[in-house]
Amino acid sequence: METITSVNNKIVRHLALLETKARERKKSRSFIIEGERIVRDSLKELPPGDVLGIYVTQELAGRSPDLPAGVGAYRVVTVTEEVFRKISGTQSPQGILAEVRIPEYSLADVIREPEGRAPLLVMTEDVQDPGNLGTMIRTAEAAGVTGMILSEGTADPTNPKVVRATMSALFRMKYAVVPDFAQALASVRAAGIRIYAAALEGSRLYDSCSYRGGTAFLIGNEGNGLSAETLAAADGKIRIPMEGRIESLNAAMSAGILMYEAARQRRAGKEL
Repeated sequence: METITSVNNKIVRHLALLETKARERKKSRSFIIEGERIVRDSLKELPPGDVLGIYVTQELAGRSPDLPAGVGAYRVVTVTEEVFRKISGTQSPQGILAEVRIPEYSLADVIREPEGRAPLLVMTEDVQDPGNLGTMIRTAEAAGVTGMILSEGTADPTNPKVVRATMSALFRMKYAVVPDFAQALASVRAAGIRIYAAALEGSRLYDSCSYRGGTAFLIGNEGNGLSAETLAAADGKIRIPMEGRIESLNAAMSAGILMYEAARQRRAGKEL
């Protein structure tokens, strides 16, 4: 088994850049997943060719002799503790990470109607907090969302904080990052999918609309919400009622409420 002991090794420098630089991830079309659970779970989802390397500390390999065997179909490299600290993006490293290819889906892939059910999409305009985006992706899978469309101003879905928050759902949720959000909205509408904007000034309560047909939810920036142009392109503006002195909900929380309302309606099998 290959071993890396120098922090100046070119592979180590590359992995360290993947942790911190979106530019490096875009250039190499790869990113880092870290932690034993997410690595093991992701290996079940990914084709072997999409796993470019697994890096395990010598200490973990010695303490868990079954670990290298458990990922033996892939290229496994042991590294020193010093090297792992260089390539790790966490404060308390678990001693294992992997470099994997970025999933690639086109807008058409995401919009395409799944067999046997109407599309349910989440579209994010400039959602910037990685934790929010990661939570949305994880919740989207749980709620039966069929795809996500992200504006270029949205957090990088391969950012390590996003990846950790998805708990490997990133590899099962189809998503497309689009350079022209307005054009993406037009494509969604052309596919017969109704677009609902989550907005404080929404004229209808979120649970008064039917989402059994093709549906897309628009979620905006944490501070500024959705742009005027995007709001104008929506088929309807919906709001989540709030009591007390709360002025707005967290973006991921709002998205989760809408996704699960759509899931509830679809399970109930009746129009509102």
